Amino acid sequence: MKTVAFSLLALAGFTLLFSCKNDAKTNEETQTVVTDSIPAETAPDAMYVTAVSGLTLREFPNLQSAKLAVMPLGTKVKILNAEGKTTMNVGGIDGAMDEVEYNNKKGFAFNGFLSKFYPPEEDAAAKSYAEELKKDFPKVNYSEATGGTASKPTKTETLILPTDKWHEAFFTAQQLFAIPKSFAFPNPKGSNNETQQNNEKKKTDFISELQVSRNSNELQKIVYNYKTTGFGYMVTITKETEGMKLEKVEVAD
Repeated sequence: MKTVAFSLLALAGFTLLFSCKNDAKTNEETQTVVTDSIPAETAPDAMYVTAVSGLTLREFPNLQSAKLAVMPLGTKVKILNAEGKTTMNVGGIDGAMDEVEYNNKKGFAFNGFLSKFYPPEEDAAAKSYAEELKKDFPKVNYSEATGGTASKPTKTETLILPTDKWHEAFFTAQQLFAIPKSFAFPNPKGSNNETQQNNEKKKTDFISELQVSRNSNELQKIVYNYKTTGFGYMVTITKETEGMKLEKVEVAD
C-alpha cells in the first residue's frame, strides 16, 4: 500500500511540475509575440536639406556656436546622431540639433530644415517628382484633372505627401508650384486670418499673396494666390488623414 501511495504521489508531483513548465513556456511565448508585434522605428541614416538659402553646419548643438559650412538646398546629409526630441523652435518650426556629417566635416544642424523627402528641383514637374518619390515612399499620391470652360479652362494638380509636417509640405510646394522665395514658412502662431503680400512682385503681376488660416495658433490652411494678364493659379496646402495635401489650380482666361 505504501508503495502504491508513493507512486501515486510521485506521479502527481511530476504532472504538476510538467504543467508548470508548460505554463511558463506559454507565458514566455506570449510575451515574445507581443513584443515582436510592435515594430521598432529606426531613424533615417540620411536626410535632405530643405532650407531655400541653405542650412548652417555648426560646431556644437546650439545656434550660437561657430559656423563650419553652409549646406545648400537639396544636399544629402549623413545623420550621425539624431536628437529624437524637440528642444527648440526656429521660425515656427519645432526641432532640435542633430549631429551630421557633410563633406567629411562633422557638426550639428537644425533638423527642422532636414527632410526624408528629397526636395524637387526648381520648376520640376509635379508628376515626375511624385513618380520618383513614390519609389521610396509608396503612399505618395499624385493626380491631375482638367475642367472649366472652353473660354476659361482649368488644370488641377494634387500631390499627397505622407507626412503631418506643415513645413515639409510648404517647402515642397514652394519648389514645385512657384511660390515666391520671398515668402518664409508662416509661423503657426498668429491671427486666425492673415494675408502676406509679395513686395517683390513684378509690375505685370496683379496679385501675389500668401493667405494663412489658423485656429488657436495651429495652421489650418496655407494658400498662395497669383494673378497676371490672362493667367492665374492658386496653391492650397491642407492637412488630410492620408498626409499633407498640396493642390495647384491653374486658370487661363
